[in-house]
Amino acid sequence: MGRVFFDVRKNVQDVDGAHTMTAADSGKVFTLSSTAGACEITLLPAASLVKGWNCKLIVKEDTPTGVITVAAGSAIIDLVMKDSGANASNSTAGTAVSNILIGTATKQGDYINLICDGSTYYAEALSSTDDSLTTS
Repeated sequence: MGRVFFDVRKNVQDVDGAHTMTAADSGKVFTLSSTAGACEITLLPAASLVKGWNCKLIVKEDTPTGVITVAAGSAIIDLVMKDSGANASNSTAGTAVSNILIGTATKQGDYINLICDGSTYYAEALSSTDDSLTTS
């Protein structure tokens, strides 16, 4: 009997500018840049949240040209983060927000993991630059 091999590679997609997520984007790793300036990554709206939907957003452009806004459209993102200042000052502390802002001081490799339980997005983020990821 022949050997069976499984493809365990991640589905990686480069995004350089605006992008609107779909249910089919679950499980993807997105590498983000903003060479044309500020842009928005639009998450699935609250009315169509899918339990188990998840993705990873990785900063690809060292010090992005413009702010990249990860937008949920309503206050449904709970974020826990750490940065190089060894603090969690931009975590949401249980108060959901509408946006995560990936600032122009972020560095290549900074990331955000997102997972949805069907009503809320839970995000964890790690940044190599103090206060370069913020919320609104």
